Amino acid sequence: MEKVLTFPAGAVAEESGFSHSERVACLKEHGAHSQSFSTMQPGMEYFDLPGIGYIAFMKRWGFKMVLADPVCDPSHFEFIIDKFLKSHPTAQFVQVTKPVVDILRRKYKYYGTQFGSEIRIDLQKWNLKGGKKQVIRTAINQSATMGVEVRESHKDDHAEEISRSWIKTRACSRQEIRFLIRPLKNDYKENSRHFYAYLKGKPVAFIFFDPIYEGNRIVSYVPNISRSCPSFKQGLWYVIMNHAMEVFKQEGIPYMDLGLVPLMVADEIEPQESKLLRKITGLIHEKGNFLFNFKGLEFAKGRFQGTVGRNYCCHRRSTPLFSLLALLRMTGII
Repeated sequence: MEKVLTFPAGAVAEESGFSHSERVACLKEHGAHSQSFSTMQPGMEYFDLPGIGYIAFMKRWGFKMVLADPVCDPSHFEFIIDKFLKSHPTAQFVQVTKPVVDILRRKYKYYGTQFGSEIRIDLQKWNLKGGKKQVIRTAINQSATMGVEVRESHKDDHAEEISRSWIKTRACSRQEIRFLIRPLKNDYKENSRHFYAYLKGKPVAFIFFDPIYEGNRIVSYVPNISRSCPSFKQGLWYVIMNHAMEVFKQEGIPYMDLGLVPLMVADEIEPQESKLLRKITGLIHEKGNFLFNFKGLEFAKGRFQGTVGRNYCCHRRSTPLFSLLALLRMTGII
């Protein structure tokens, strides 16, 4: 028997636009996904249901790509997805969790193929012990020897200058990545935290951390933007990360989410996955470092030894080649 859906009294079962303040209120109540904050980036479109929440998506080449889980109570995922797909029946979903996959598979016969992994760290148990954390300890010791100082700043301290020089060194050097993570220039920045590394008083690297919410409470942060001057090694990322994590730990923040590690997937193929798409993404992971530093990011985030969770892309066709190209174009990778 099909499950009967319930939703709050007063909910309007039709598409209707939220005001900015209403969307922010929804984000703070239900923004538990690591990329919920990124749904506020420029260029996003929204499907809003008053009394429920919203779904954020972006369009490219006629394809509509939903980013992350719906921003609503998980008990209403199915309700808002049903309403959304009535208006946008060909939409695809990127970086979603298994509950969303299960709804789309059961009711709409979508494939739900692993897209990458996310890593969560219990901050109250965080320490620098362990063999895999040696690279973090080495980076911290080297920066201390050099006189690097890390501190939080409440202004964008030469962030754009550092970012421009950093982007030129990347495999994807035309522009910064967007959609899957929010861009540096983001009109909405409430509760975003900025940590910088300084050498002789000059900023040489930074990480911007965005909040993750649960019931109007910040329960985690995710490092969505990180940049460093080309003359410094990537080790400064470890140094800033460790400093920020210690600050958040002292503040009583439960977790740190490291965000997406694209194409880092489990070996086994789940029943709802597309075997053909897994082969394609596997080839991109192995041979596509000239497009994006997949392996470097996997190595760096893996040093923190957190709990690994899976996320997925949901698509109607077994080999969504054109939509995959549209996604790569949308993000700025190609």
